[in-house]
Parts: sequence; structure tokens; C-alpha cells
Amino acid sequence: MPPADRYSRQVRFAPLGEDGQGRLAASRAAVIGCGALGSFQAAALARAGTGQIRIIDRDYVELNNLQRQWLFDESDAAEALPKAVAAARKLRAINSEIEVVADVADLTPANIGDLLEDCQVLLDGTDNFETRYLKNDYAVSRGVPWLYGAVVGSYGLTMPVLPGSTCCLKCLYPEQPSGPQPTCETAGVLNTVPSLIASLQVSAAVQILSGNASAVAHRITTADVWTGAIRQINQPAPLADCPACGRRIFSHLEGKHRTPISLCGRNAVQIHERARTVELAALAEQLRPLGAVRVNEFALRFFVERYELTVFPDGRAIIKGTNDIGLARSLYARYIGL
Repeated sequence: MPPADRYSRQVRFAPLGEDGQGRLAASRAAVIGCGALGSFQAAALARAGTGQIRIIDRDYVELNNLQRQWLFDESDAAEALPKAVAAARKLRAINSEIEVVADVADLTPANIGDLLEDCQVLLDGTDNFETRYLKNDYAVSRGVPWLYGAVVGSYGLTMPVLPGSTCCLKCLYPEQPSGPQPTCETAGVLNTVPSLIASLQVSAAVQILSGNASAVAHRITTADVWTGAIRQINQPAPLADCPACGRRIFSHLEGKHRTPISLCGRNAVQIHERARTVELAALAEQLRPLGAVRVNEFALRFFVERYELTVFPDGRAIIKGTNDIGLARSLYARYIGL
């Protein structure tokens, strides 16, 4: 156990106690997506003394993130650091007694098993249904709890997915919601709603990791921080005809839905259709005659016309300046190659 004084106020909370704190110190949690929700989740888990925190994020820090993404500062944005790397640096300064693992990666069917191996709870900080369905398939197939969360405008929603006990995401939405959905780009977001929803997610995670999973409320919670309205409804049990819970069909985990992703609130598209190794220094030399280039060990940023291409060592790229997947693919092929 770490020195008692560090967590003394938490240990004095009777439902947790010393035994619960000890289990928390030996636990492993994954924060998937380190933006508005994930950055708060990671910081709260670190301060609570979670033994290992794995941060998985594919993106880098920008100035407009600082309004709501609590772990980052202006120097992170100026360096365009990957969020996972910047977050890990902050967490190690907050709590040197825990282990922090940073994965600058896109969660895919090919890597999800390796990245989430041995994690006891998954916290959702993502912004797209494809990745959420992938997490849901993984969690249900392996019996690992995950904590869904979403925010936009002044509104947020969270629910625990406890395989075998509660409904899962596919129980509620067998297919991805169709039609235009509000995003942070179109509707904005207040910085208080991510902290509220993330607090509820972390509270459930602490219950699970400390050996108090039975205390997790089987409820779907919605909140509007502008109107002050908070609503909870009882969460259904797993549905017999659910593709995942009932029929044990894990199509997202099998990679049957992999497509380029238009990034929420970013006017950007992520391209990552196959794994490949990119030598960033060599690519930088090729691109410098064509436009401005910034490169470090984590990523290369290339500015041409009105577009910005951020390329990662695994061949993944974020093309900023368009939501058109076809155009993004064309820019990727033109400057990076197929």
C-alpha cells in the first residue's frame, strides 16, 4: 500500500476503506479517448490511486481543446503533443506511485485485444459510434465492464455496461443512429458537462475496481447543466435478441465495419485503413518542397493549401480542413501514398 496519508480522506469513506483502497492500488483501468471526458477521467483515477492507467488516444492537443480538456495547457498545444503523451506526463507528475501507459493509437479490431488485455474496466471518452460499438463488442465478449459517456452542448449522458447484468449499447441501438447528429462543432459544448459526466463514470469505475461492483447503480443518467435538469431511468437487463448480449455476434470486433472516420467537431477525417510503417523524417524531407512541415518523434504535420495533414508512425493520418471522406482519401494518396 502507498503511504496512508495520501489517500486518507478517501480511506475514511467507510464503503471504500483500506481494503477497497488496496484493491484500487492493484487495479488496471483503460481510458479510451483522452479529450473532454477522458482527460478528466484520467486525472481523477490517478488522484484516487488507481494502480495502472492506460490511456489510448489517436489525436494531438490543439488550442481549442483547452476550454474543456482539463489535463492540457498551452505548451502542449504549441508542441502539438499527442494527447496520450501529454496526459501521461501530467499524471506522472500528479502521482508518481502509479503506472501510466500512453498509447498513441487508434483503437481497432486488430489491436484492441493487445491494448486492453488485463484491463478491469474501460472508460469511454470517445466521440464516435464506431469505436463505441467496437468497445462494446470487446467488453461483452470478454465480460469486462465499460462505462459509456457522451456530451454535447450543455447535455450529457452516461450508463454502465456490466456484461450479464445490464443492457449493452447494442441492446439499445442495434444499429448506429442515422441522420445528422449534433456535435461539438455544430452545437458547442460547455466545459462543466464533461466534468459532471466523467465524475459519474469514474465513481462507477472506483466502485468496480475497489471490489464494490454491486454498488454500481443500473441506471441511465442524463443531465443538462444549463437547465439544471437531471434524470435517471432504470437500465434494462440484457436483451435476448441483442446482437452482442443475446446472439453473441460481434461484427465490429470482427472488423466488418471499419471505415474512415469523420472526427466530431474537428472538420477533419481520420484515414487508417491498413497498418503500415511510415518513417516520419524521410516523409518530412519529401514534403518540405510542397509546404510547411513540423515533425517530432510522435507525428508529422504538413500544411498545404487549406489543409493540414497529421501523419503518425503507424500510417494513420488526420486530414483537417474537410469532412469529405473521398477528398481526405485523395489527399492521403497524393501526399503520403497508398
